[in-house]
Amino acid sequence: MSTEPVATEGGRDFIRDIIQADLDQGKYKEIVTRFPPEPNGYLHIGHAKSIALNFGIAQEFPGRCHLRFDDTNPVKEEQEYIDSIQADVHWLGYDWGKNLFYASDYFDRLYEWAEKLIRDGLAYVDDQSQEEIRTSRGTLTEPGKNSPFRDRSVNENLDLFRRMKAGEFPNGARVLRAKIDMSAGNINLRDPVLYRILHAHHPRTGTKWSIYPSYDYAHGQSDAIEGITHSICTLEFEDHRPLYDWFIEKLPVPSTPHQYEMARLNLTYTLLSKRVLTQLVRDGHVAGWDDPRMPTIAGMRRRGVPPAALREFVKRIGVAKANSVVDVGMLEFCIREELNRTAQRRMAVLKPLKVVIENYPEGQSEELEAINHPDDPSAGTRKINFGRELYIEQDDFMENPPKKFFRLSPGNEVRLRYAYFVKCTGVIKNEGEVVELRCTYDPATKGGNAPDGRKVKATMHWLPAATSVPAEIRVYNQLFANPSPDASNFAADLNPNSLEILSDARVEASVAESNSTEPMQFERQGYFVRDKDSTPARPVFSRTIGLRDTFAKEVAKG
Repeated sequence: MSTEPVATEGGRDFIRDIIQADLDQGKYKEIVTRFPPEPNGYLHIGHAKSIALNFGIAQEFPGRCHLRFDDTNPVKEEQEYIDSIQADVHWLGYDWGKNLFYASDYFDRLYEWAEKLIRDGLAYVDDQSQEEIRTSRGTLTEPGKNSPFRDRSVNENLDLFRRMKAGEFPNGARVLRAKIDMSAGNINLRDPVLYRILHAHHPRTGTKWSIYPSYDYAHGQSDAIEGITHSICTLEFEDHRPLYDWFIEKLPVPSTPHQYEMARLNLTYTLLSKRVLTQLVRDGHVAGWDDPRMPTIAGMRRRGVPPAALREFVKRIGVAKANSVVDVGMLEFCIREELNRTAQRRMAVLKPLKVVIENYPEGQSEELEAINHPDDPSAGTRKINFGRELYIEQDDFMENPPKKFFRLSPGNEVRLRYAYFVKCTGVIKNEGEVVELRCTYDPATKGGNAPDGRKVKATMHWLPAATSVPAEIRVYNQLFANPSPDASNFAADLNPNSLEILSDARVEASVAESNSTEPMQFERQGYFVRDKDSTPARPVFSRTIGLRDTFAKEVAKG
């Protein structure tokens, strides 16, 4: 669990205004919210918005926030997802304390209430197939049609429902439906399904149940059982609210929560559909739910995104009533801002080009001092070995440079960071490819300044050949090349350059030897973090984000 103090969200929004008014009017003595994920996948960045809102409210007002798993569909739910969700909430900096619940905790009571609905003539067992039920529900412009089984007697419905519970019937043979109004303008009120037969093993209840409540039936009643005061959800559930209110009215629930809807998070270059995310994993487009290209919280954590950056992003986008699309650049800004403040600096050469300093004595080396953070003196310094043979970036050399290329070229002098001025005196090629540079250095420029006052126009990072360590670098870009990817044909919008693997990179020895999982800045390259695939024999580092937004510019070029 993160030990970093969590700052409460600043500003106000319509939900906080409602809560404050309720407290001022004495409607509640304690505010109770909840974060109620279905454990059928990993959480994504859209869930981070809900987590920060619900847990944030519990911190700002007198109250508590429950973590509840709405585990009503054992076919799609796994313990892996339950564990990952708890880890994600903790990583974001929030804690539910003793308030961990499951909809399955209430299965017995939900069943009793379903029997009450039957006895009150408000529910019936329907033998129609799923397709027949779907067809008979009608459309937005046409009313539905009553089921031929709608007028079964109370005794017959109770008998069939109890036999469903006892496991007498196969999957899909029957369902229990609420008896509301098949001509209602809101399709959710057209006799919704309350229970379906599912002979499946449940992660918590095992094989005790052969029937499972629908999400719509279990969700609102779970809120009522837990005494939730403000049930906050996204706008797609607005049309479900009349159904939830109908259940609350007809059942002997211990409290009457009210639902409030807010806009969901939509990001450019991003799809947050759980169906799409699941398919990305199953079809092998990514390496798993925690692939650093995924918009999952686990993926962002593996990529090195700080939880404080996500909290700041959520704070900046705010809570609104109308859906909109947020530019992913705002998220990237928050990540860069946080990492620039906190990440220590190191050097890495992603595409090495060997340099031999011919006037530096063979067999000699020296230690140079490098700062760990330019804006934080308390971060201290470290030592870097300098010797005759070095590595620089291939892109930092051009044999025939254009006019405004100030980095290394034949006859040109540059500064090596923390070291000396060097000048290129020769180029060695293999079949036309530059494979090595010969240079000279000026011993009087140690530390990066010339006593005679001469200036150079470029400062380059480098690494010693003798003590730097080979490493694999994974450079991640946006998973989708289209700023508005098509969820129905998402594979067509995948970015073929979303991952570049650099197998021959070099990093400082201290970076390779450290087991730290904290992100760092590789100077002039971006922010990177050690990946879980890393081993002592083969360090692996993933790019969290570049120092500036180059991806959008490349896409704009076409």
